[in-house]
Amino acid sequence: MKWQIKFAWKNISEISKVEKVVPVGDEALKISIRENADIVAVISDAVTITADLVVKYHSAFPNMDFLCGYRKECVWEGQAIDYVEAHSIGWGNAGTLLDAVHKGSANGLSHKQFSFSYRLVKQLRVYTNLVREFDRVFTVTLKNGRALRVGMILEYEPTADVIRSFYDRFGHIDVAWNINPNSNPTAEAIEAGQSLGCAVMKWDELREVLRNGI
Repeated sequence: MKWQIKFAWKNISEISKVEKVVPVGDEALKISIRENADIVAVISDAVTITADLVVKYHSAFPNMDFLCGYRKECVWEGQAIDYVEAHSIGWGNAGTLLDAVHKGSANGLSHKQFSFSYRLVKQLRVYTNLVREFDRVFTVTLKNGRALRVGMILEYEPTADVIRSFYDRFGHIDVAWNINPNSNPTAEAIEAGQSLGCAVMKWDELREVLRNGI
């Protein structure tokens, strides 16, 4: 049994409404929840979830309800997200899986760290195209034709190192969006972004940029 299955099994079993957790092969769990349908969750230890990997998991577990990238550093590629959402498979991190178990339903759930912020952008309807390249990177084309590549920054108070590391991992972004509503980026982070040609913003500022196309 793989390490991530052991950890997930232990954590899920401690939820009061869970009646039983049974391994399915080496990488999945069947979770029986009181008064709800069972959830088949594939627990991946991959650092990057690609479309090819998702297809492989779905072939091995055709009744998969949720795909969990268990590593804290796990990143999802956009085509992998497109696949799971097209097949009504929930996706995200360990916290998202635990939310699914508490809710009693996994299908349709998306990564809890990014879902709210991404939905804010989708609901604005100020764009002609919106492409999700990674779980935390999207390119939005505004109605005036301007395209912006935006990175969603999770850290509580982003530092200069956070901005540079994000840039190194995902390439150039036009906007580093500090999505935590309870914090602000440091002055050093803003300066680091400026040196890379990237504006570091909170939601109120980004919303105005998207609305006005400037």
